[in-house]
Amino acid sequence: MFVDNVKITVRSGKGGDGAVAFRHEKYVPLGGPSGGDGGRGGDIILKANEGMNTLMDFRYKRIFKAEPGQNGQIKGMYGHKADPVYIKVPTGTSVYDEETGRLIGDLVENNQELVVAKGGDGGRGNIHFANSKNQAPEVAENGEPGQEKHIKLELKLIADVGLVGFPSVGKSTLLSVATSAKPKIAAYHFTTLSPNLGMVRLDDGRDFVIADLPGLIEGASNGVGLGIQFLRHVERTRVILHLVDMDPNNGRDPYEDYLAIRKELGNYDENVLSRPEVIVPTKLDVEGSEERLAEFKSKLPEDADIFPISSIQHTGVKALLNHTSEVLSKAEPIHFDVQTDETKEYNYEPEANDFTIEKDPEYEHSFIVHGAKVELLLQRTNLDHQDGIMRFARQLKSMGIEDALIEAGAESGDSVTILDFTFEFI
Repeated sequence: MFVDNVKITVRSGKGGDGAVAFRHEKYVPLGGPSGGDGGRGGDIILKANEGMNTLMDFRYKRIFKAEPGQNGQIKGMYGHKADPVYIKVPTGTSVYDEETGRLIGDLVENNQELVVAKGGDGGRGNIHFANSKNQAPEVAENGEPGQEKHIKLELKLIADVGLVGFPSVGKSTLLSVATSAKPKIAAYHFTTLSPNLGMVRLDDGRDFVIADLPGLIEGASNGVGLGIQFLRHVERTRVILHLVDMDPNNGRDPYEDYLAIRKELGNYDENVLSRPEVIVPTKLDVEGSEERLAEFKSKLPEDADIFPISSIQHTGVKALLNHTSEVLSKAEPIHFDVQTDETKEYNYEPEANDFTIEKDPEYEHSFIVHGAKVELLLQRTNLDHQDGIMRFARQLKSMGIEDALIEAGAESGDSVTILDFTFEFI
């Protein structure tokens, strides 16, 4: 089964907690703090694999988790960092944030990697918090929480040559003759329900990848038929083979069909129309097709690149493939200008406060503090020791939260809640 669009959830690993420990060697008086740092949590990394051509594997596994980093140890020993989790995806996979629709990255080269969820940093042990005033601190940081993201994977096949045209013009037949692919072939519309790939190998050793892109009909770019599902795969083909049916008994006008498909390609992505195009009239084995071909040629520009064929009789197929290889060798490579988090430019605008304070609607004399910075501060604070609690209080004060609570009407004895932690305001 061909799958080119899936949604998955990724969770990177939490950083290991820093340790609170002290040296206790027999001949080391006043040994001091020796708590080591926690290890970094595992990353979630997507890795492009040119051996894959579908996202089928993700139909059965949608959640990926990385391990947390190891906690810090005594004697200043660091916890080891967790191994990253690699997820293989086909080359040509675009990665989007499901909630915002933002493009995170594009994997277009074999073995290219993209970190989609970074592991949390490890917390510092108490060895880092000793100073002249506090030579035996019971202060350590917890590890940074890992990231959880809901992402969408969208595959856009990377093929050198794309076959386009109305249903039943002979795309699958040409693919089966030109390659070892075995697509379903029948005399009715929409025989092909998913893209098919094949490798063309010429006698002189040249080769290229060819893709049969199904379901293009008039209105496909607006969601008619199957075309909208597969038009994205045209984006990354360097040469277009545009197949047009010359059968005089099909009740269609070849030139009108040709213009209709060109219109749909342009509506989806105008850049596709600038790619090299070889017009391939098909079914030249049918009686009356030669007259129809002459009429079709008369309506095309003089410089149009035309190669008539009969896939059934194999007439003209070899010449077409050799010519396609020549066109491909002169075609410009496709450059993917992808703006990711690493390449974006941000204009920093300072905010008055990085937090908000609201009264708890359920309880009198109770306040709730929101804000990513203060919430992360709480998550990274080790509250098992008095020194850690006092340090947390000082940091809240330096952030301006104490003054903001007083301004909001908080008095001594009122309760303040940050995430799931509630304490008495003094």
